[in-house]
Formats: sequence, C-alpha cells, structure tokens
Amino acid sequence: MIFSSENILLIGSILLFVSIVISKTGSRFGIPTLLLFLFVGMLFGSDGLGIQFHDMADAQFIGMVALTIILFSGGMDTKIEEIRPVWKPGVVLSTLGVFLTALLTGLFIWFLSGMSWSNIELPLTTSLLLAATMSSTDSASVFAILRSQKMNLKHNLRPMLELESGSNDPMAYMLTIALIQFIQSTGNSMTGVAFAFFIQFIVGLAIGYIMGQAIVLLVNKLNIGNQSLYPILVLSLAFFTFAITDLLHGNGYLAVYITGIIVGNKKIMFRREIARFVDGFNWLFQIILFLTLGLLINPSELLDVALVGLLISLFMIFLGRPLSVILCLLPFRKIPLKAKHFVSWVGLRGAVPIIFATYPVIAGVEGSNVIFNIVFFITLVSLIVQGSSIPYVAKFLKLSTPLEETGNAFGVELPDELETDLSDKLITADILKNGNTLKDMNLPQGTLVMMVKRGDQFLIPNGKLELQENDKLLLISEKREEPMTDSQLES
Repeated sequence: MIFSSENILLIGSILLFVSIVISKTGSRFGIPTLLLFLFVGMLFGSDGLGIQFHDMADAQFIGMVALTIILFSGGMDTKIEEIRPVWKPGVVLSTLGVFLTALLTGLFIWFLSGMSWSNIELPLTTSLLLAATMSSTDSASVFAILRSQKMNLKHNLRPMLELESGSNDPMAYMLTIALIQFIQSTGNSMTGVAFAFFIQFIVGLAIGYIMGQAIVLLVNKLNIGNQSLYPILVLSLAFFTFAITDLLHGNGYLAVYITGIIVGNKKIMFRREIARFVDGFNWLFQIILFLTLGLLINPSELLDVALVGLLISLFMIFLGRPLSVILCLLPFRKIPLKAKHFVSWVGLRGAVPIIFATYPVIAGVEGSNVIFNIVFFITLVSLIVQGSSIPYVAKFLKLSTPLEETGNAFGVELPDELETDLSDKLITADILKNGNTLKDMNLPQGTLVMMVKRGDQFLIPNGKLELQENDKLLLISEKREEPMTDSQLES
C-alpha cells in the first residue's frame, strides 16, 4: 500500500489510534512510549503490513517540523531558576560532550572497519560522519522519558539533562553538515568550518533571544479578540524563528529552543492555553515523527548491520558516552561521581540521530545507506536498554526521590496574571478542636475558601457549613513565599 491523497487520512488515523492504544499498554511495563511508536511504524511498513514509504526528503522535512515544535515546547517547560545552578555543566556537555562523543565513537567505528570479519568498510571521515549523526542525546526521548517518570532527581540532574538534550542538537547538526561538505570536497578548510560553527551559534542565540522577546510583546500587546488564536500565533512565530535563522545561516534548532525558554519564563497572557496547545502539538508530532521513521526503515536490512551496530551501541553506552561525560564534568567537583554515571546513562539516541542520518543519504555520500541502517539499529538498542532502565538506574544509584505533588486536588486553575496561589488543605482533628465551621478557622488575611471537597462531593462554603475530619479546602490567596501550615488554620 502506498500513501496517496485518497488514503492518507485513513492510514494516518489508524496509525495514530493504534500507537496511542499500544503506548498505554506498554507504559505499564516500563517500555518507552516513543519506542512503541517506532515499532508501530515498523509493523505497518514495507516488511510488515506493506505500507510503502521510502522518501528520505519527506521524512527529513517532517523531522524538521517536529523538532521545531519539540524544542520550542521543551524550552517553554525549562525554568531559568532551575537551570541557573547547572547551566555551565549543561552547556559543556551540549558542546564539548557532543564533540568528544563523536570523536571517540568515530575512531572506534574506523577501528571496526579495518577488521576482516566486519561487513563495513568506512574511511575515517565517513566513520566520523556516522558518529556525528548520533553524537547528541535526543531531546524528544529525554523530555518524554524524564517527565513521564514519577520521581525527582537529586543534584539538579533533571534540569541539567533537559538543558543538555535541548541544546546539543545544534552541535551534532553542524558536525554532520561540516563532515558531509568535507567528504564531498567542497573546499571547506578547518578554519572555515570553525567560523561556520561560530556564526551558527551566535546567529542562533541572537535571533532566538530577539524572537522570544518579540513573541512576549506581541501576545501581551496585540488585541486579537479571540483568545484561541494566540496559541496559533505563538506556534507560527516559532516556525518563523527557525526559518529566518536558517535563512541567515544560523542554527534554527538552537534559536527555537532559546525562544521557548524566554516565552516560558516571561509573564505572558493566556500562558496556560498556549502551553496546552503547544504540548498537544508536541505529542502529535512526536508520534508522527516516530511513526514516519518506523515506516522508513526495512527491518530486514537491519540484520546485515546487527553485529556492528550492537558493538557500536555497547561502546557508546559503556565507554564513549561515559568517558566524554567524565572528561566534561571534571571541573565541576560538586557533582558526585554517581550523578555523572547517571548523566552518561541518559545519553539516549532517538529520532534526532535518525533524522540527521538522512542528510548523508540525500547528499549522496558513499556508504550513506549503511550509515542510516546502523543509526536506526543503535537507536533501537539505546531506547530498549537505556530508555526502559532509567528509573531503575536512578534508584540503584540512590538519586531518585518521590515526586512532589503539584497543583490541587480540585483540578481548578487560575490565570497566572491574577498573581494568586491556589492550594488545598486537609482538615484534621487538631484543626477542628476549637470549632467546625469556616468562621472558626483562623485564616490568614487575604485568604479565602473557594470550595470544600468531602469524599466525591464538592460543597460551596458558607459560614454555617459544618466541616468534618478529612474534608479538603480549596484556598485562594495572595502569592506568598511559604506555604500555609496547619497551625495557621487552628484557632
């Protein structure tokens, strides 16, 4: 079966439905959701149920759109106060760490290519190109897996890992493009490559910052009238950020991530509506991306590279990535060794390496089909071995703590611009000892009770309502630094 304008909606809706149903079942067994999407694509592909999709250029375009949304959404969820203590090691990992991983892995691949039993024959530059395509940790996989696990990580590891995965794709992208140009002898010298790196980073950072500030200003000042249009406006400007940055020879992926960080950390109208809209699009395009990549591969071709792919995977997991992490984090002595081991374990490969592996194929680099199949195989191994074991490794290293509850038990939310806090408080016997009505409660000034939850019932409070033990109060108050304590409710 081939995709056409007549059946694309039918096939696409079936793939989305099956992916979501299977992911719900698989998540119970600790299987990464994105891996399941990949498997669904492979199941429906040419070696499975027969859907024919082999267009690398279309897959690359879908990947570009998806990564723009994923990185912008990840930036919006990144809180500056959380990354401020860890931005230095995060940036070092996302730049020098990517370079070291590519270098060490590339040398190992070149070493394997010289073996008589090996079925790959790649020169040094092509070996480095293969390593460069998968040298970054995948932002989609890291964001999805870390945020789906019911745990907190000590030593600010979560913001550091999210910062690294959100900002290291530009480095891997530039290494990939530079090596393709070098292999094809376009005349680029090492000086020219270094200058291109510098320009891409500077332009990406500058446009990302400018567009972030512009989006905040437009949303807060522009009176569209229909609040449903504001999320669409923001998403359109995120795409514009990527496109204009790329047009000016900057790195679009870095720009949209920086833009997302600024938008997510500024006061902005309709923040909650925008965040939900972007998060929904984020999940939709993650599913589409992994389904597309699953359809693109012929699983039978993976058998030819299985041995080499497994050896490279083991090297990256147990030597290449750990060694690059240890070297990068040597100056940061406050980060304990077990935390560094965990950082190295979360070096997940995912959609990004596969997308980057399409660039050599489209450019016609010799041996590019082998590169694509090896990268796909290594991604599968990484998601299976590392992705499914992250919670267990965190517990083994004693780096995880129970997830703190957020929000309130009532599911009520208020706009951020109201400058208020919503919280819930459990009524205990101590609170009731001097009275069981709201007028007997010694509420702090500026605090009101909006609702009372008793079992499955929701009660509207008034002065005569008799409270019972285990009732929950929904409190609204002016923003305060410290949460309200039980003693403040005792009269």
